Amino acid sequence: MKAAVIRFPGSNCDQDCHYALQRVFGIPTDYVWHKEASLKGYDLVVLPGGFSYGDYLRCGAIARFSPIMKAVTDYANAGGLLIGICNGFQVLTESRLLPGALVRNRSLHFICEHRFLRVGATDNPFLNLAKPGQVLNIPIAHGEGNYTADQATLAELNANRQILVRYCDAQGTVSEAANPNGSLNNIAGICNANRNVFGLMPHPERACEARLGSEDGNVIFQSILKYLKN
Repeated sequence: MKAAVIRFPGSNCDQDCHYALQRVFGIPTDYVWHKEASLKGYDLVVLPGGFSYGDYLRCGAIARFSPIMKAVTDYANAGGLLIGICNGFQVLTESRLLPGALVRNRSLHFICEHRFLRVGATDNPFLNLAKPGQVLNIPIAHGEGNYTADQATLAELNANRQILVRYCDAQGTVSEAANPNGSLNNIAGICNANRNVFGLMPHPERACEARLGSEDGNVIFQSILKYLKN
């Protein structure tokens, strides 16, 4: 079992992801530079948070043209496990590996704080150890985390149960008051129809040890481990 963390110019959560995967969960993990062209031999690929290419044009808009993204796309299309966190989620939507787009927070301000998430579907590699409706406490840190999509896409996401986490309050109630950035339907993370690609704005790698204020991100990484071991 081996994982890859993609490094773009401007990535700043790559080390957090590497630490969580290798030190906390014992998964051998490599950094893969954006100019590489192969992901052969990896069982999990992570697109980390940060500001790829300085977030010029739009978040993730330039990263989608990196040489490594052809390998990422081929890897995902072949059924490989791919998770994009924060800026990684933005790269996934820009690359059309996930539908919709991430735009400016409705407040027009950067938000960095812990938020509650309500788990949706659990029949996927990323949340198979969670319970539907389970509430997770995981931090967010973004300026463009407002998920948007047309009504046809939203209907499809709901019908296929591809909305894996939504912003909620501590009791699990999904409401406008619990929505930090204006995301449509309080969407915090979605997967593709094949359930092997997951994008989310919150940072589970920052919630994997008690000293970080929460260990709720563990359920995502432990679910991935369980899936890969089966």
